[in-house]
Amino acid sequence: MAEEKEKLRIDKYLWAIRLFKTRSLATEACKAGRVKLKGQNVKPSAVVKIGDQYSIQKGIERKVILVTGLLERRVDAKTAVQFYEDHTPVEETYGFKSVFHAPVLKRDRGTGRPTKKDRREIDDLKSDWWENEEEDK
Repeated sequence: MAEEKEKLRIDKYLWAIRLFKTRSLATEACKAGRVKLKGQNVKPSAVVKIGDQYSIQKGIERKVILVTGLLERRVDAKTAVQFYEDHTPVEETYGFKSVFHAPVLKRDRGTGRPTKKDRREIDDLKSDWWENEEEDK
């Protein structure tokens, strides 16, 4: 009977540690090949073991987690963090976040289309920002 409790499906585990909002989303991610163990796709019914390292793709975000404990029920975020370690490379973490810090160029409403001069200035601003961003890495 104790062995039955030790078996836990990967889709249920990913939902319980709050990586996915619903269990069905976790199941879909597994079926679509966005959850991998040692480079191999994982089925939603795969059994989770302590010490396994999974890479999970969620949109443009990629996470690498190490299982440190099994969790059957969904709990609050502070408790859930105790059941896995985040081994996501730092470069990928900051690369994902930098997408949200891109400058937003807005023109006043009713000013019409940009002139040729305006277009050149906008292009210069964009290229300056991207060059500075690459130098920071």
